[in-house]
Amino acid sequence: MTERQRPALAYIGLGSNLEAPRDQLERALSALGSLPLSECVARSSLYTSAPVGPQDQPDFINAVAAIRTRLSPLALLDQLQALEQRHRRVRNRHWGPRTLDLDLLWYAGLERHSPRLTLPHPQMRHRRFVLEPLAEIAPTLSIDGQSPLTLAARLSDQTLTRLTP
Repeated sequence: MTERQRPALAYIGLGSNLEAPRDQLERALSALGSLPLSECVARSSLYTSAPVGPQDQPDFINAVAAIRTRLSPLALLDQLQALEQRHRRVRNRHWGPRTLDLDLLWYAGLERHSPRLTLPHPQMRHRRFVLEPLAEIAPTLSIDGQSPLTLAARLSDQTLTRLTP
């Protein structure tokens, strides 16, 4: 496992639409705090949204978490994918239903383009279900020079509902 010398702040997108999705997200949010060399420092509310891609599946529950980590971006990605596997994530079809989806959205302001990982996440600017929860915990984060809420406002055609605790 590769370590960084100083802790880095990273934002993780979470989504689920199978097998009690709210419970899946709550368990995953708790597990993020147990990742090696990492601590969860903030989490958004839960939100519901229509699926991206095939519409013949249940709506998703989404959230965003902030973690402080000494893991490198790829080591963190490995840990996130292992957590998905512990939640029995199966990749049957692109944008299909899933028990847990974890996306590394942003990592310490790094820009990276590799076959395994692109940072910041290439689709986050186009997904209200990512931007609004992100704005809740990181309102001053700059994405392409704009705040998450400013970017989310441009996506008014995407329906998103904040769940009550």
